[in-house]
Amino acid sequence: MSELAWVLSAGFAGLLLLGVPFVFALGITSLAGLMVLDIDIIVLAQRFVSGTQSFSLLAIPFFILAGDLMTRGGLSRRLVAVANACVRHVTGGLGIVTVLSATFFAAISGSAPATTAAIGSIMVPEMARRGYRPEFAAALAVAAGIIGPVIPPSIIFVIWGVIAEESIARLFMAGIVPGLLMAVGLCLVCVRYAVRNRVPREERASAAEIGRAAWDGKWALVAPFVVLGGIYGGIFTPTEAAVVATVYALFVGLFLYRELDWRDLPAIVMGSMRTTAIVMFIIAAAAPFGWLVAMEQLPPKVAAALGSISDEPWIILLAVNLLLLTIGMVMDNIAAMIILGGVLIALGKQLGIDPVQLGAIVSINFAIGMATPPFGYALFVGAAISNISIERIARELWPLLAVLVAVLALVTYVPAVTMTLAGLL
Repeated sequence: MSELAWVLSAGFAGLLLLGVPFVFALGITSLAGLMVLDIDIIVLAQRFVSGTQSFSLLAIPFFILAGDLMTRGGLSRRLVAVANACVRHVTGGLGIVTVLSATFFAAISGSAPATTAAIGSIMVPEMARRGYRPEFAAALAVAAGIIGPVIPPSIIFVIWGVIAEESIARLFMAGIVPGLLMAVGLCLVCVRYAVRNRVPREERASAAEIGRAAWDGKWALVAPFVVLGGIYGGIFTPTEAAVVATVYALFVGLFLYRELDWRDLPAIVMGSMRTTAIVMFIIAAAAPFGWLVAMEQLPPKVAAALGSISDEPWIILLAVNLLLLTIGMVMDNIAAMIILGGVLIALGKQLGIDPVQLGAIVSINFAIGMATPPFGYALFVGAAISNISIERIARELWPLLAVLVAVLALVTYVPAVTMTLAGLL
């Protein structure tokens, strides 16, 4: 290997082993790489800035803000109330309520941590009161939160669309069926849990109660149709849809549900800005690193190495999934996606995989990583909202993760799961 390749691989890994924060390890490695190549270090700053200058990335802060406004404005609570009225009486009803509420909220927020926080903060204590183990309730909120970045609109699909220069609308369409399959699988786990642990069934809601819940939650129920209908109807782009979602959440929270106050807005905006700053800092720091990786021609070399594992594409895809799931357990997902993007795109071309299907495979792998110990964002959120240790949640999480991985296998080996709807655009 060249000197630059050693810096980018062994140097980066060494910094992580020494405990250097991930984003700073990226920056230090990029700086060392520029010095090895005798390139003016001003390029580091230029790449930092250029890495965040895509118009599509504007969707990230607005979807984050929209999710925060909907949580504080009462939309998430009303979504839970509607789901509760409809299915609480079936076996595992409250668990299914958690999954359905997360699925509907996912169609607004596009974020795993936001979905886990919005739905989990309501449902975890409620499930604990009704006979579920608190750690299972927290694990379910974490696993259901993963539907957030799979069901459109999805922040992680936006990032992949920017990296691969693919249609974000088609990527969104590719996530619909996998997201719904995840929801169905998690609901089946809830039924099995309730049967094995003899969780009592809730009383069936009357038609009047269902009607009241639906009427009270009508503005929350309309939100996904406004956002997604505008995208697929050609009224606005996915980036513009994030702005529309923010304005809609603000209007409903202030003037219709009236649970937001103008005085709340500075704190909400500041919280969203902090989250956005973390995400964008990672994207910026990964940009010069990715540029150096591309300059060294590492993507085609690594793709060729992976491709040489076997002559069978399914074995290569299995190896890729195992690699991405492992990386997702220990590495920041956004940075990993940016760093490995070139390698994965080159490998996809080698295997003849449609870039949209490849995007779904990569995005779902890293979405699952958000719920996987030890560094999953959604897992941290679940521990924070439930006051339960990550270790206790993780013990209950593995069967739920198995369902998500099974859906990933379908996405990997059955292209129709993602491409049927994506092919309509």
